[in-house]
Amino acid sequence: MEIKIDTKEKFTVLSPLLPDLSANIAASIKDISMNQLALDPKNIILQMQNVENIEASAAFQLAELQAYFYENSASFVICTLTEPVEKLFEKLELLEFLNTTPTESEAWDIVQMEEIEREFLDGDDF
Repeated sequence: MEIKIDTKEKFTVLSPLLPDLSANIAASIKDISMNQLALDPKNIILQMQNVENIEASAAFQLAELQAYFYENSASFVICTLTEPVEKLFEKLELLEFLNTTPTESEAWDIVQMEEIEREFLDGDDF
């Protein structure tokens, strides 16, 4: 399999195993993520430390997927970007819109903070 799946209590970590992230692999990530959105835990951390190259179409797919997750009250955090991948996201003007962290541990923290925030906001009667 091209993607390792590790389910934790509050999120699932998806880790592409190949150095090249093509549009086809991004589509697989999307399929896995969309299936996970219907389950618990529905939050996704995309761990990218093995990815050295990414196709532009794959980068746009990941950005759209993240937006979809946030529209559906779930977190999608990308972590451990390699320099070439980060540069492509920046070149495509996607980096500022993506929720990225340098480490997987920081991604865990983001997911947990966003979970607390959603619980707090769901409890308000505005």
